[in-house]
Amino acid sequence: MDEPSMPTPPAHSPGPPAPPIPLAELLASKDLGLRRIAGPADADLLWVHTSEMADPYPYLLGGELLLSAGVLLTDPDHYVGRLVEAGAAALGFGVRPVYEAVPEALIEACDRYGLPLLEVPPETPFTTIARAVWRLMAEARHRELRRVTRAQQALATAAARPDPVPAVLHQLATQLSGRAVLLTARGEEVHAAGRRPPPEAAAALTRLARVVARERPGSPASATDTHGGTHLAAYALGGGEGLVLSLATRQRESGDHTVAGIAVVLLSLLAAPHQGADAADRSAALVRLLLGATPAEVAPLLGPDGPWSVIHARRSDGTTPDALTAGALGASLGSALVDAGREDDDGTVRVLLPATAREAPPQADDGEEPREPGEPREPQRARTVPPHPGWTLGVSTPTPLPALAAADTRAARALAHAEATRTPLTVDAPVAGLAALIPPGQAAAHARTLLAPLTPPLADTLRCWLSLHGSWDRTAVALSVHRNTVRQRIGRCAELLDVDLNDMDVRTELWFALRQE
Repeated sequence: MDEPSMPTPPAHSPGPPAPPIPLAELLASKDLGLRRIAGPADADLLWVHTSEMADPYPYLLGGELLLSAGVLLTDPDHYVGRLVEAGAAALGFGVRPVYEAVPEALIEACDRYGLPLLEVPPETPFTTIARAVWRLMAEARHRELRRVTRAQQALATAAARPDPVPAVLHQLATQLSGRAVLLTARGEEVHAAGRRPPPEAAAALTRLARVVARERPGSPASATDTHGGTHLAAYALGGGEGLVLSLATRQRESGDHTVAGIAVVLLSLLAAPHQGADAADRSAALVRLLLGATPAEVAPLLGPDGPWSVIHARRSDGTTPDALTAGALGASLGSALVDAGREDDDGTVRVLLPATAREAPPQADDGEEPREPGEPREPQRARTVPPHPGWTLGVSTPTPLPALAAADTRAARALAHAEATRTPLTVDAPVAGLAALIPPGQAAAHARTLLAPLTPPLADTLRCWLSLHGSWDRTAVALSVHRNTVRQRIGRCAELLDVDLNDMDVRTELWFALRQE
């Protein structure tokens, strides 16, 4: 006959929907009259449980303040050992009517096992202690909810900034009083905020990030660790980019995980590729371009048929945006076609934007087949580019696909004009009015003849100078040259064209000609 097996250890539950209560808070309630007489002073209470069983081990979840009057207490050492094995947080022993005082053997056992022991006076019912614990838990839960709500509002505000990814990390580091780092799957730092942890802890954080990096099947979504008193956490971001949010804090408080979860959601949305156009369509367009297709042939895969606008953008504070910040700008504009530029350029982000946007499609029937790549899309509406705080934008007029190179030039000129005039947005105005009445072919031929003596740099300077009403300073800002250089170039233009640039008729004709390019 097999011997009876010992009860299996209880499966620890994740805990109640409330933060743990420090034992010191309960002891601070003077009306309870509780007194710690053995064991450590630090303990976190998750539950309150009353039991007079000789061995309550099978019925404990862990983290309890166990209340008992010792009705069946016969072996204090074994009793305390089983409580510690079950994960109890503290023991409250009620004196009278069973014991006139807490047994010395029980005090010694609690000191030996490191279990806090509280003396409960006869006038304090166990139910009163339970009510006090639940009241403290409710107050702690309320504080936690207020903190999480404030953090959520702060993180959402940061996500709306022109540099959303660094702003969210900075706000997260502030909320958690620690270090927040965005790492690639290889452990390369993309952005970081907050005070740096010790080198050993930073190395441990990088190793922890590799655990959750989604480079192999079965990787966990999050992981935690502790290194030298520094609490570490890593969270995999959604979107399939292999990015990981890593956190290092000196202490771990209730609600930290929830705050970090909010940041994970925001960063996943900000870092993931924009889904305005189907990923299958974008992939098909790239493959066809590499295999020799023309831009006109792949354009229907990338957006609505018809004209496109080119947008040039630079940060208003002069900083160079990274790929994530540029992608966030493209997403806010409604386009996944973003060129973040290179590290050695002037920090200009270029966005290719369809001049029309798709209307929301009607509700599909259950049996509707998915749209194939290149299939006609939903009805379209005109798209307007609004100013974006923190950015200066130059926008070309909607242009047919074969003329996108010229639209790119016009967008660059519009951006220079916006920066020179300190306006957040300049849209390149199409040729209209009287100038639009002249046949384009004749107008272009006249412009080529009139401007033939000018080199491209001189023509660009003259165009910018005329667009800014002859302002030397603003033209210098727009072209990033000294004002004396502008004066020299404009003087040279007057000499080569043999005209008086102070004459409004001359300026008008030259402006008309320059607008044809």
